[in-house]
Amino acid sequence: MSLLDPDHHYRLDLEWTGDRGVGTTGYRSYGRDHVLRAVGKSDIAGSSDRVFHGDADRWNPEELLIAALSQCHLLSYLHVATNHGLVVVGYRDSPEGLMRQDDSGGGAFVSVTLRPVVTVTALAGVGADAARELARSLHAEAASKCFIAASVAFPVHHEPETVVAAASH
Repeated sequence: MSLLDPDHHYRLDLEWTGDRGVGTTGYRSYGRDHVLRAVGKSDIAGSSDRVFHGDADRWNPEELLIAALSQCHLLSYLHVATNHGLVVVGYRDSPEGLMRQDDSGGGAFVSVTLRPVVTVTALAGVGADAARELARSLHAEAASKCFIAASVAFPVHHEPETVVAAASH
């Protein structure tokens, strides 16, 4: 794979581990547990959400989708910050998503809101306010570069906060 190649392929393995000896003979007869694996990476223990008879101690697909959006925005943001000369020294996010079920038992995500708190250093010669404004403005550019956000059929909102770190001496 090259950066010049526009196609990037991803592969993983998923194994259902929830057979309780009777398979899917009934809705409550099987576990929702599964394991996600990829070469060279730690396994991810997955299940369904607790409301769907899953194991609350395992990651569910809905959480993983929100996590993917949050991670993608982080990585895109760090990239655009670097390109604009903004020094990021801290980043955290507490994203939330809203999924709505329909009458048929299906459903879809309605929205996800990312709440990144980004800590930056003041820009030389321009001060904290300019650094804060640049940091805030870069979320739109980062969002436009996020592959995951571009792939979903619901809005991804951003409610960013910026903290300007005190200059170290």
